[in-house]
Amino acid sequence: MTSTDFGPKVIAIFGPTASGKSALAAELAGKLEGVLVSADAMQVYKEVPILTNQPEEITELVGIWPLTYEASVGDYAPRAHGIIDEALSKGQVVILTGGTGLYMRAALAELDIPPSVPDEIRKRFETLYDLDKGKTAYNFLSSQDIRAAESIHINDRRRVIRALELAEIGRTLRPSSPKIWTDQTRHSTLLIGLEVDPSLLELRIAARSSLMIKRGAREEAQSALSGSISSTAMRIIGLKEAAELSEQDATEAITIRTCRYAAYQRKWMRRIPNICLLDGATESMSISDEVLKMACLR
Repeated sequence: MTSTDFGPKVIAIFGPTASGKSALAAELAGKLEGVLVSADAMQVYKEVPILTNQPEEITELVGIWPLTYEASVGDYAPRAHGIIDEALSKGQVVILTGGTGLYMRAALAELDIPPSVPDEIRKRFETLYDLDKGKTAYNFLSSQDIRAAESIHINDRRRVIRALELAEIGRTLRPSSPKIWTDQTRHSTLLIGLEVDPSLLELRIAARSSLMIKRGAREEAQSALSGSISSTAMRIIGLKEAAELSEQDATEAITIRTCRYAAYQRKWMRRIPNICLLDGATESMSISDEVLKMACLR
């Protein structure tokens, strides 16, 4: 099948971790000779391919930043738009895949994303927050942007600091619209969501966690933590567990954290309008055939 036979210009595949997104994306890319683009907030980092389950296939926006970089959706979005637009200008189909809901949405649409701020501003507010576990920082935020403060818990260090950064430059963390997901996209898009029964998903996650440890996640994590690392990269699931715990305990801890994250991703998926839900327990080749049939009818 050629791209000229194809209805939508972009196929976006969302779903919880271990639902089969990468396998489906690879199948579709092979059949359509499409361009793979990642919408994963942790796969943007170099040096941690095992911990972040980076795909074997060549995928745009994977491993683009060092671990010291404070990655943000504001930095990701224009890169994603540029790559998608360039591929489409060449007549290629884009297969966008990932489990970070905000990154997926930012790649597909024009969002009012708050800008990055200079490092010195962030460091100043990090120091302020760490003085007394956020009390002074949170009170200051309340005086500068009460609506943002009301939407953030005092213990959420990252978001309190981010809200202070934005207040400093006259912006707010509080979105202008309560809805992040709408049916508007920059290009014609087929949205696919992969559903997997929670019990089966847990088995998959446990197996993958075990395989990560066997493949060298422990050494990868210890190497990553031996140098400077950004607060964003520190959120990589399994980073501290793999570095500090025994293999068995690390596997169990990573499985538990990943299952919790998968539940959060399922909630994200329910917010997406016009998403076509498919059974992720099915073989990826069969799902890809179903996706292609759906696309040609659009």
